[in-house]
Amino acid sequence: MTEAILDLLITDATVLLEDGVARLSNLGIRGKHIAFIGDGRPAAIRTLALPGRVVVPGFVNTHYHAGLNFVRGVAPDCGFAPSYTPGLPQASWLSEEEALALSRLGALEALRAGCTTLVDSFVHAEATVAGMAETGVRLFASQRLADVDFASVLDGNRRFDRARGERQLERAAAFVEQWAGQADGRIQAHLTAHAPDTCSVDLLCDIAALAERHDLPISTHLAQSQDEVDWVRARHGCSPVELLDGLGLLNDRLLAGHCIHLDDADIARIGRSGAHVVHIPVGNAMSGRTAPTRRLIDAGAPICLATDTMHGDMIEVMRWTLAVGRLQAGFVADDWQPRDVFAMGTGNGARALGWADRIGRLAVGMLADIAVLDYRQLHLTPCIDPLGSLIHNATAADVESVFVNGEQVIDQGRATRVDETEIRAEAERVCQALWQRCPNPLRPYPSAAGNAR
Repeated sequence: MTEAILDLLITDATVLLEDGVARLSNLGIRGKHIAFIGDGRPAAIRTLALPGRVVVPGFVNTHYHAGLNFVRGVAPDCGFAPSYTPGLPQASWLSEEEALALSRLGALEALRAGCTTLVDSFVHAEATVAGMAETGVRLFASQRLADVDFASVLDGNRRFDRARGERQLERAAAFVEQWAGQADGRIQAHLTAHAPDTCSVDLLCDIAALAERHDLPISTHLAQSQDEVDWVRARHGCSPVELLDGLGLLNDRLLAGHCIHLDDADIARIGRSGAHVVHIPVGNAMSGRTAPTRRLIDAGAPICLATDTMHGDMIEVMRWTLAVGRLQAGFVADDWQPRDVFAMGTGNGARALGWADRIGRLAVGMLADIAVLDYRQLHLTPCIDPLGSLIHNATAADVESVFVNGEQVIDQGRATRVDETEIRAEAERVCQALWQRCPNPLRPYPSAAGNAR
């Protein structure tokens, strides 16, 4: 029986396989899947010769807020998360159209950096998900679920509204029904319980029940600040980790972002639970804090990676993960090498989502979510170890092509499905209007000429 012709055959490239093992090889795509990896040259409708390039699995960004780019370059210097910081515009002020414009920019930025899967939560998700998916990215989307009045958070006095939480749960359930599996499977759903100090116990229990009913992952911010820990202890008499555990949320369905302010008991509890720790090294370090990643791994916790609000560049995140872990250890450990952080940025993220059999590595039968980096660069020459060069020297600007579901969505560094110029212009317009609505802003927003207004 004659084997079906490939849609695309990539030749003469270096392919990073399981554990970052580099192999000069050819890679074939048929439909949405990888159909060939090897030395041969099976028949293909299109052949793409890529000498000097390195092919990697698309990166999996497990905690992202695509639309929070409106505080880019400002929020990292404020010391804490934007939602808790007076003087910054707030996501809750956005209209559906504004959230869409900003989220499309964030999705495209991440895609151009080789990130093929985003776990994204933001306001107005039902109005942003289709526009984000138009870029070609794979998206696990959710609304931001919280029944706190965020204005009260800024005032330092958290007020909860049960009716608000019930409305959000209804919208979340409708979102799952409408969007999960759309865009040829590229749109999937998850549920975001914003944080233990912004969700009431009732809302957290309802989110857990909805996730169980639909077999969905849950993401959250966990122990990201001492203020959160202190508030939860004062309100509930336990740590945030203990609270989630007692409510049935601390399990292998949970993607727990940050995990900075943990005591020994918290670390042991997370390690036993199977919950996935989402390490956000750049955002954490920019606020002067680090998560105890080595101790969490020793306790048995799986680690995956994310950019959060900083940017969409998972290559930088992998590099910071390597460096921060070595600073914590005080030496270069055999089990904290480029192959380890590469796994955290690819396969571990896929595993956290329950998709390890579909994305996160290059193998026959896997979905063709692929990034191609151009190593014909001064900073990547000589290339002695392709994986080491990726982690230590490469940048997002080296990403030449990106494929999702077998479709080329980035070609020569440019989007193939959307107008980048239009996306940038619309996001800029929205961001300027948003900052102009901000009372007592921490920064003046620059005019088109670059002068502060």
